[in-house]
Amino acid sequence: MKRIGILTGGGDAPGLNAVIRAAVKTAINEYKCEVIGIRDGYDGFLDPKNGIIPLGMEEVSGILPRGGTILGAANRGNPYARKVVRDGKEVTIDVSDEIVKGIKEQGLDALLVLGGDGTLHIAHELALKGVPIIGVPKTIDNDIGGTEITFGFDTALNIATDALDRLHTTAESHHRAMVIELMGRDAGFITLNAGISGGADVILIPEIPFKFESIMKKIRARNEQGRKFSLLAVSEGAKLAGGVQVYSRKGDEVYVPRLGGIGQVVAEYIEGQGFESRVTVLGHLQRGGTPTAFDRWLATRYGAAAVRLAARKGFDRMVALQCGEITDLPLDKAVSAPKRVNPQGDAVITARNIGISFGDE
Repeated sequence: MKRIGILTGGGDAPGLNAVIRAAVKTAINEYKCEVIGIRDGYDGFLDPKNGIIPLGMEEVSGILPRGGTILGAANRGNPYARKVVRDGKEVTIDVSDEIVKGIKEQGLDALLVLGGDGTLHIAHELALKGVPIIGVPKTIDNDIGGTEITFGFDTALNIATDALDRLHTTAESHHRAMVIELMGRDAGFITLNAGISGGADVILIPEIPFKFESIMKKIRARNEQGRKFSLLAVSEGAKLAGGVQVYSRKGDEVYVPRLGGIGQVVAEYIEGQGFESRVTVLGHLQRGGTPTAFDRWLATRYGAAAVRLAARKGFDRMVALQCGEITDLPLDKAVSAPKRVNPQGDAVITARNIGISFGDE
């Protein structure tokens, strides 16, 4: 193994730089291997003059605590569906063969792909075309199968929990129902874990459709007990029983539909029932800033393990955390079944035990 590449795809997540740092240090220290970085996801291979940079000890010095990614990311960089303008019209084309050609021209013995569900799906498809790919699971949503946890999740969870702590004091002071809308797409892990950790009274997640009547039952019960405020943690993907998710932007063959607005819907309903309500959308604050110690620790383990896996030629596989140990599994297995909150799992049961409502009873 003489030359490897690293790219970061999809949305940014705390810990990306820690993976890059660990991979570069392991490659150089243990294998005397040259490392290059690919800028802006797979797009870097289409413009190698500007999209390919060397990664050495100097380039990764000091990046461990930094959020984001020094390589840039592109959550619209699907080589199988790339938007271009031809003859004045916007069309979608497949540039995957150009990407494969660009990878081969770089003479890579391995390509480490740091990404979430979409990026790793693409990675597997490229692996089927002969690209020596290793996947590293990254997403704040914690929804990738085959691994107990993805790096980025713990930081997002801590930020969400801190926000709930802060909203708790203002909710109590003004006797309001405070709604906080959190990220997670179709997986409710951030909302569930932060809701329990931050003392939410109601938790709404995609895996458990809710009813307005059930939410109001909880709020009214608290009011009758003298608790004149309520805290509601709402996942952006939560939906009414028999209803659909709320989107702020529709999607197409390139752009993923953008969830958003369910928090406002819930807050307006509560307000209409005679309880003053406010909504906070935490948004990209959950992605930014310094990664937690846990995310740095996990990301570092993933980065080093990915290089070791590449040295063993374990291509078309993804490193993962299972039973507290770093292991690996086939990429297609990891992306075939996205992870979701188990409505009958102990976390949900625990929340119900302590009186939290999921809006379904």
